Parts: sequence; structure tokens; C-alpha cells
Amino acid sequence: MIKIVKATIKDAEELTEIQTRAFEDDNKLKPAGCSMEGPPGYDSVDWNAEWMEKTPYYKILVNDQVAGGIIIFELGERHIELGRIWIDPNLQNRGIGQQAVELMFGAFPEAEKWIVGTPSFAIRNQHFYEKMGFVRIRETEVDPDLGWSGIEYERNCAESQR
Repeated sequence: MIKIVKATIKDAEELTEIQTRAFEDDNKLKPAGCSMEGPPGYDSVDWNAEWMEKTPYYKILVNDQVAGGIIIFELGERHIELGRIWIDPNLQNRGIGQQAVELMFGAFPEAEKWIVGTPSFAIRNQHFYEKMGFVRIRETEVDPDLGWSGIEYERNCAESQR
């Protein structure tokens, strides 16, 4: 059984460890010459603990074991950003992320628009977001420090709630 539960400071170390492995596993997909750094704070217990106090931050549980996490940013006016989602590399490709995102949507029924971004090299992320109802809206310029562009998505919920 999969569920999402608000993370607490006690979860920071375990969620950071899983997040570090997940984003470092993504490095194998990066083209040559790209930066190998992950998203801000992905490998910092302090960063994660701080964000647990500032914003909706969930742990993803599979049979009550931590399998990953989700960080949400409420942008106001019923717009929400899926800031980050990660699943333990040993548990990927089992539908856990899909179920967790559906639970996340259910946790924010007031949301009219969701946004999310992912690197251009992250083809499996793009496929995942599109499967979850997100629509590609634009590609950013290549960041010369990172070596890739970003793909931005949105999911408009207002029509489906009428």
C-alpha cells in the first residue's frame, strides 16, 4: 500500500539519503560534459530539515517503509509547484511515483494549476509528467554552468473541477 505522509525533522536524514541516491543515479543519464550536481540541497540533511518546516514536504511510504519524497511549493492563487519528487532507485518503475502523485493531487483539491520542471536530458521524467496529465509549455535556454536546458510543464485542473 502506498501513501504520502507529512515528513518531520526525524525523517530528514533518511529522506536525504534516499534523495541523494536517486539524483546521483540520474547522473548516468546526463550527456557528456554536463554538471553532475543535483538540485539544490538534495544531499543536505540541514537543507531538507529546513524545508520540512517551511513548505509541504511528504515522505512516500510503501507498506509503511520510506520509498521517496515529494516537496511542494504553494505559489498562491491556487497555483502549486511540484518542486521535487524522488523514488529510491531500487524501487523505481513499479508505479510508486504515479500513485504518490495521484495522492498529492488529492491532498490539494483546491489547486487549479500545477507546474513542474525537469532537465531536458531527463526523458523518463518528461514521460512520467506527461502521463500524469502535465503539458509541456516551454524549454528554457541552456544553462552554461549546468550544460542543459529545462523543460517546464503545467497541469490545469480548473476545467476538470467544474
